[in-house]
Order: sequence, then C-alpha cells, then structure tokens
Amino acid sequence: MESEFHFKFEDLIVYQKAIEFGEIVHSQVSTFPKIEDYRLSAQFARAADSIAFNIAEGSGSSDASFLNYLRIARDSSRECVAATTKALLRNYISFEQSEKNREILVEIIKMLTALMKYLNNKNAI
Repeated sequence: MESEFHFKFEDLIVYQKAIEFGEIVHSQVSTFPKIEDYRLSAQFARAADSIAFNIAEGSGSSDASFLNYLRIARDSSRECVAATTKALLRNYISFEQSEKNREILVEIIKMLTALMKYLNNKNAI
C-alpha cells in the first residue's frame, strides 16, 4: 500500500534498505530471551532503527548537516555489527541470520559512504 503523501528521502535506496533492516532486527529481537528486553534487544533495535531515522531527519537539512546525520547513521550501522555478533555469540540468532545482517550492513555502509562522498564533492565545486 502506497501513501499519497511522499517525501523525497523515501526515494533513497539506502533509506529503503535501512527501513527493511530495522524490520529484520525487530523480528529477530522479538525472539530473544526476556532478560535481554532492556539490554541487547533494546540496544539492537534502537541502533537498527536509528539508521533510517537519521537519514530521514537529516535529509531536509543543509548538505553539511545532512553529512552529520549520515555519519550518525553509519555509526549506528557499525553498532548493529557488534549487536549482531553479540546475538550470535549468545545463540539468539543463527550463523545464517548473522551473515545476512552483516551482508545488509556492508551494503548500507557502502551506500552511506558513497552518498557522503557525493555530498562532499558537490560542495567542493
């Protein structure tokens, strides 16, 4: 179902991938033990959602401000790598799930880095 109201940042493929990743993590953490509710589950979900949130929030700003939000999104992506590793070590996710998370995160980080380079080069001219 598509909304009749559209925001330009929703066209960014990196935003779309970040949204999808947040939903993957949401599904994964819903199976974690109760003891992790205010620990790994919450931290992992916040970091995953933060990627898309920062892309969206920064998109309406100046390029310099947007770059800062993209850096934060990239940092959150790296945080998700650590959370994925912790989840795997605690046997909350399978090796296959871990590898899929890492694959998506590599792609998101590459896309964020490319967008940041584009914005830097655009402003250098």
